[in-house]
Amino acid sequence: MNCCDKKIEKRKKGFWTGIFYGLIPHTFCIGFIVFTVLGVTIATAFLRPFLMNRYFFHILIGLSFVFATVSAIIYLKKNVVLSFSGIKRAKKYLAILYGTTISINLLLFLVIFPIMTNINSGTDIKTALLNTFQWQGNVGVKQGPGFLSIKVDIPCSGHAPLIVGGLRGINGVENIEYRFPNFFDIDYDFEQTNQEEILSLEIFNIYQATVIYR
Repeated sequence: MNCCDKKIEKRKKGFWTGIFYGLIPHTFCIGFIVFTVLGVTIATAFLRPFLMNRYFFHILIGLSFVFATVSAIIYLKKNVVLSFSGIKRAKKYLAILYGTTISINLLLFLVIFPIMTNINSGTDIKTALLNTFQWQGNVGVKQGPGFLSIKVDIPCSGHAPLIVGGLRGINGVENIEYRFPNFFDIDYDFEQTNQEEILSLEIFNIYQATVIYR
């Protein structure tokens, strides 16, 4: 194997390692969404308390960088020298490792979690994609009886499936659309439920909901 092949192999290793360390901390949220779609109530009940922690995803992001740093230290010890000169020599590998880790986190929070949340709520894929990239929270929403648009104080899109799951448990809620970063449009049968019941959902005691449109 020549020098160029070794460099390419190292870059590939850094790329795949970055993907792994970017994904692995978020398996809780991914699992929660998947198990909710599959109707595995025992698993979702187990994962739900973690998502109820406001700082849970901040911890997960921190863990992804801790894992990446541990991997970088092991790499430096094994292949170069654990020193400033060694870091300089391995800067391309480290840039790929941390760059990929950051990119995976951003992809999850800005794209994957919003899309999965809307698909989980019963929204078709096309609408899910449109909602994901509609960043203006108060644009184009409908008004009238049987409709409620709320802004929920969630720290990131990873908590959105938790809100959708709670709303789906209310008898009479017919459709929920999540719009990045923290807006939820709710269609409901006003003969079965009302805005007061929706807003009294237990989860809103932790993540406060503010009415945008009634």
